Amino acid sequence: MFRITIPVGFAAVRYARGEFVAVLPAGRYMTRPGFKHVHVDVRQRLLHLALQEVPAADGVPVRVAPTLRVAVTDPRLFVERAQDPMAVVYLAAQLAVRERLAALTAAELTARGALLPMGAILAAADAAGAEVGITVSEVVIKDVVLPVEIRTAALELATAQHRAAVLLEQARAETAALRSMANAAKLLDDHPALARLRLVQAAGPGSRLVLQLTDGPVAAASSD
Repeated sequence: MFRITIPVGFAAVRYARGEFVAVLPAGRYMTRPGFKHVHVDVRQRLLHLALQEVPAADGVPVRVAPTLRVAVTDPRLFVERAQDPMAVVYLAAQLAVRERLAALTAAELTARGALLPMGAILAAADAAGAEVGITVSEVVIKDVVLPVEIRTAALELATAQHRAAVLLEQARAETAALRSMANAAKLLDDHPALARLRLVQAAGPGSRLVLQLTDGPVAAASSD
């Protein structure tokens, strides 16, 4: 008899003469010759899918990068059911992503949020994982990549909208300025004394103005 240690974050599937005996969680155990232990990493991990090209509902080819949060919850199934259990989950998630996202337009895909059918993709991946001892707890879409032509067009549209907003604001400012000038001109026309006062205020330092008021035509102003 001798002892074995199963580290934290792992489990061991024990076999005796090729037959399943038990699943051992982390800890120290007594064992003997003839027992075989297959260690399984049961820690949570991320399964990254390669960029998937999805033909959107409006015909635009969009590439998405899904990521799954997975963990081995049945070490025996994980060891016995499939040669590559993670590949089983990978394929199921890949097919679900392509099938579910193909029903959306490119605009809906880039908007993300509640529009993406993440629940359906998660259910499909988790169902496949359950058959090989894996639980899929979350699916996220990290990146949505549009074709270069569409990204360029979107940038040009955003730039044009920004320029239009700037021009509109400038036009509003000019209109307000003209309206203010028109009101000021009318006020000066209605109040000649105010116009003369404004003229004096506008004269620069050191200027000398001579105003001559008559009942007849206004005499020409002169300066020393």
